Amino acid sequence: MTDLPIRLGAKKESSTFLEKVKQILPEGGNLNSCLTCGACSSGCPATGLENMDPRKFLRMAALGMDEEIQKTKWVWMCTMCQRCIYVCPMQINIPQLVYNARALWPREQRPKGILGSCDMALRNESRSAMGTSPEDFQFTVEDVLAEYQEAQPEFAGMEAPIDKEGAEFFLNQNSREPVTEPDEMLPLWKILHLAGADWTYGSKGWGGENYCLFLADDDAWKQITSTTAKQADDLGCKTYLNTE
Repeated sequence: MTDLPIRLGAKKESSTFLEKVKQILPEGGNLNSCLTCGACSSGCPATGLENMDPRKFLRMAALGMDEEIQKTKWVWMCTMCQRCIYVCPMQINIPQLVYNARALWPREQRPKGILGSCDMALRNESRSAMGTSPEDFQFTVEDVLAEYQEAQPEFAGMEAPIDKEGAEFFLNQNSREPVTEPDEMLPLWKILHLAGADWTYGSKGWGGENYCLFLADDDAWKQITSTTAKQADDLGCKTYLNTE
């Protein structure tokens, strides 16, 4: 994108991009309800990057500027935090526009970090973006727990179960912590222990992130989510605790 304002030239055909997103949203969404008030841009952490903001992005879509939308790198700078929806008086779903704009990019041209993390998670049943196997995860959890129980006798009864059937809560975990900072798992264990919560990890699907979602790869993020959901169901857990 350049620093130039939006300029309209010859009349364009109706936006195929906008129409596609409207077909996805229930009852076509409300993408034509923009008041151009700018509330979405005022709180957006990505406002100003690549000379873009949510209001401008929405107006470009409404004006049929599909070619420009397909080229802007701003869609990868949006955090998908949905603050724009929260502050919008019309509750316009701009993140849906962003998500589908990401999907317009050839998969191999999407950001390498997100792409690599998504593909790594697809290669292991843990769904860990770091590639940690179920066996390595279990070893790490047991090792960290035993070491802490020895160092802190008051927590000798604390548990960090894996594949415990019938537990109330199914807990996920940031994939980096078991690999780079395993002690960072302890604070959450302590909270659950002191609260008397009945919880468990799953040996499968414990990876907390879903980079495939941020990659806008529908099939891949569904595969990640389905693994976790199936493991929780197989164990008979009632509630999914999402730490991410």
